[in-house]
Formats: sequence, structure tokens, C-alpha cells
Amino acid sequence: MLLGVLCVARPVPLVAAGPDPVLGWNSIMNDLVLAAKTNPLVTSRVVALVSASVFDAVNGVKLRYKPLHVRPDAPRFASQRAAAVQAAYAMLIKIYPNPVVGGLDLTAQRDAWITALEAVESEKSIQAGVAWGQAVADNIWTWRLTDGFAPAPPPFVGVLGIVGKPEAVGVWRPTPLANAYGAGPQFATMTPWVLRRPSQFRLPPPLALASAEYAADYNEVKSMGIISGSPRSADQSELALFWNGNTPLYWNRIASQISVERSLRLSENAHLFALLNVTMADAATACWDSKYRYVFWRPITAIRAGDTDGNAGTDPDPTWRPWVDVQTGTPPHPEYPSGHSTVSGAAASILAAAFGDDTSFTVTSDVRPGTRSFPSFSAATAEIADARVFGGIHYRTSCVRGNRLGQAVAGYISTHAMHPSEGD
Repeated sequence: MLLGVLCVARPVPLVAAGPDPVLGWNSIMNDLVLAAKTNPLVTSRVVALVSASVFDAVNGVKLRYKPLHVRPDAPRFASQRAAAVQAAYAMLIKIYPNPVVGGLDLTAQRDAWITALEAVESEKSIQAGVAWGQAVADNIWTWRLTDGFAPAPPPFVGVLGIVGKPEAVGVWRPTPLANAYGAGPQFATMTPWVLRRPSQFRLPPPLALASAEYAADYNEVKSMGIISGSPRSADQSELALFWNGNTPLYWNRIASQISVERSLRLSENAHLFALLNVTMADAATACWDSKYRYVFWRPITAIRAGDTDGNAGTDPDPTWRPWVDVQTGTPPHPEYPSGHSTVSGAAASILAAAFGDDTSFTVTSDVRPGTRSFPSFSAATAEIADARVFGGIHYRTSCVRGNRLGQAVAGYISTHAMHPSEGD
């Protein structure tokens, strides 16, 4: 999961109230996150905050599922659509206090949706829905202010902070070319949304440096992930760059596409996106727990120092650079496990449970043109693993285990949160 600068989304026109404000405001959220250049890790928290607010707001008017956090207390006559609009808007404006970002005017968007609703719903219903949506967003925001998120935590320097061991083998340290401090260490200890604790599904240690399995991983990424002279095909080079964007947003766009195709109702969409995004947020926290527990070195560090790991099968290349250097460079945090694979494994599990794994879909990227098509969710997560290896930033094992970690998180949340209510 990369933490580099992302492309700025195009300014979007005002969106009139369509058939489903959950989908409409999901699209607005996507464009706002990109316009604000929010990194993927922080995005996992943003999308959870917004979709959790929308879910509890919609569900609080007509109870269909167990609430995530806010006790249902809306007037029965309140507009679910107005509640969804206001909950999304209110949360986004808390996260991004400047109402105009990259040409996207949040307040104008909100007003356009409410105005359009006035043509089909009563003023009393809309006002009650707006008040309820605001109350839910306020409640969710206050709750998560104590989750341990800190915009500017103390710098994490990895091996550089180990006194007397400046060249500790196997330990992460800031990587070329940016040599940035470790990103997001606070996520390793944040209070999860549904999981009991960040370490609930902590992975076993990474592969032993002296093992044959590690040598196989090392040599695969060394060959397939190098910036030039790799045997990668043109498509393999492209897919590594295509997936090198904002992970949670890919899956929100995928879910939106399938929702439209399946004609999901308002309450079903509110539930789907809350389950999807809360699961991705907890998967990110679980991933960061393992990342900062094991603090494993990145391929660029390992390959440049391959003669120090005690493995006869890992020849060094002191000038080696990863393919993603043409775009953003190596993500500035420990390698194991892959954040992208963990979060994607969680998302794919939620969507497979909802629609079936063999659901076909296309996906767009926020960093590359065009689309990619898949016959199943598992096919997409397999390609994402390839993308991280071919990009030169992850070992295969880190992707496989990260995917399994995401699946474990998804399985737990699916059975412990937002169940259908009795008699629905």
C-alpha cells in the first residue's frame, strides 16, 4: 500500500440527487480523497468514517441491520436519503475542513442533493433526515477521535534507531531514493472498529533469511521487480503501475460498479459499503500491527546487501532499483506483510461473500489510464500480488500471507458486526 503522492482527481460537476445518495457520495468521497492527495493508509480510516456514518444514519431511520455504533433514534418520518447525504457531507467536512478541494465544492454538492430531494420528499422529512444524519456523523466522529490516530506521530527510523547495530541484517531502515521515515506507526496500535485488538490475527514471523523459501522470494523480486532489464512482459510492467494507487478506492469503485449492475437498494448499499470499508480499515490496522512487530527489510535494502544475510542463494546487486521507482518509489514502511494484499484480501472477501467470488468486473486506476477486467475477485487479488512483486517492493510470501490476513479480518467482522435485524 503506497504512501506517496497521488494524482489529483479532475474537478467534478454538481451531482443532482440520483436514485441512491450512498453511491453518489461514495463517488464524491473518491474524488475528494484524490484531490486532497490523501495517502492510502489514511484513506482506510477516511472511507470507514464516512461509510459508517452513512450506514448508521440510513439504518437508524428504518432498522434492517444491527447498528455499528449509533443507537437508532431517528423519527420514523425522516428521509433516509437526506440522512445519507448529510451524514456523508458532515463527516467529510470534519476530515477536510476546507470545503473546496481541487475544484470540488463539498457544500455546493450537499446543497444540490438536498435541493433535488425537495422535489420528491416533504420539507419536514428532509429536515428530520438532515438533523439525524448530522447527529450520527457527530457521534461517530467523537467516538473515533479516541482511536489513537495521530496526524504527525514521532518519526520511526527502524534500524537507524538500534544503538550499536547500524547495519542490522533483515531489519527495515529508510529506503532509497526518498529515505523517508517509517509511515503510519500509530496504525499498529490504533483501536480497531470491530476487531478485539490489532494483534488478533497477527501473522507468524517472515521467512528466515537463511531459508530456501526466502532465497526463492528474493530472487523472484530481484529478477521480476528490477527497474530495467527484467523479463517482465509489457502487461506485467503495466499492471504493477496500474495497481500502484490508493488501495481502498479501487475496491469502492469496484463495489459501486457491481451495486449498479445488481440494482441494490439504498439500505443495502449503506450496509455493503460500511461492511467493506470498516473491514478494510481494520485490515490495515492488523497489517500495520505485523509490519511494526517484525520490522522486516524491503527488497531494495535486502538485494543491495544480499551478501550479508547468510544465504548462499542470494547474490547482491548494490545498484538494484525497483520498477515502481518510475512512479513513486518504495513505500516508506516495513515490508511484511503487503498492505495492498492485506486490504485487498479483506475487500475481496467481503464482496465475494455478497456477490459470489466468480463475479466479473472491471476496475479503473487513479494513477494509470484505462481499465482492467477480471472474472473473479480471487483473480484480482492474485494479480495484485503479482503487481507488488513485479513492482519490486514486496516478496511473494508477504503478499500471500497478507491476503490471508485480510481474509481472516473479513471473516471475523462479517460474523460480529452489522448483521440483519430480526425479522428482516
